[in-house]
Amino acid sequence: PTFGFTQEQVACVCEVLQQGGNLERLGRFLWSLPACDHLHKNESVLKAKAVVAFHRGNFRELYKILESHQFSAHNHPKLQQLWLKAHYIEAEKLRGRPLGAVGKYRVRRKFPLPRSIWDGEETSYCFKEKSRSVLREWYAHNPYPSPREKRELAEATGLTTTQVSNWFKNRRQRDRAAEAKERENNENSNSNSHNPLSASMNGNKTVLGSSEDEKTPSGTPDHTSSSPALLLSSNPGLQPLHGLGHPQGPSAIPVPSADPMHHHSLQDSILNPMSSNLVDLGS
Repeated sequence: PTFGFTQEQVACVCEVLQQGGNLERLGRFLWSLPACDHLHKNESVLKAKAVVAFHRGNFRELYKILESHQFSAHNHPKLQQLWLKAHYIEAEKLRGRPLGAVGKYRVRRKFPLPRSIWDGEETSYCFKEKSRSVLREWYAHNPYPSPREKRELAEATGLTTTQVSNWFKNRRQRDRAAEAKERENNENSNSNSHNPLSASMNGNKTVLGSSEDEKTPSGTPDHTSSSPALLLSSNPGLQPLHGLGHPQGPSAIPVPSADPMHHHSLQDSILNPMSSNLVDLGS
């Protein structure tokens, strides 16, 4: 070109201005280029035009550039970001609010990456399946790669060392959580198998947790339906009989004594106060 720069020099200037963030100056430089097909079809120049179009909010021009040229794979990540961010911004303007994860997913489904900046391989959480497969294989071999191994994995997968480190860290955390959950389930299962009454005990806490005073003495007929203690306990204003030191009902039989006179006197000492309490209850 007659303006003093070779095609390689133009490409170099475009890359330097992009990396330095001098996008306004880059735009002026692109505008000054002569009408030369070799220059304007140069990939570095096209990428610079896409960056400037995004910077100026000229998304229609951006989409046109990205769809009209088959870009090299090493430029795909940067250009894919421009494509997605531009569509996110347009969607946010239409909706009047920022996009969440679901909203961004819907935008990506509605506006898939053009094949000119995408190799067609599905991505998952920004990691290609091929990269994830390499990381999974290494994790099975060694969940704690050394810094040197992380650098080698980054080169093999096309990821950064930080991305590789975070992937291994997150995977170890998930596995530890799963192991802890499985261990807890096994302990609960073993506990139930060693103590088969635990379930029934838990289901009958009210009965098993009752005090000894509330149990009917062994060998005594069940009179709970007419027990004075139960009748009194329903009235909060009256003191229950068992609180006075007496058995629950009139049918409660003490241990038989060898002395019949002692037996009758003991019955009187029990029944007389009980009768007076029953009279008080009925009044």
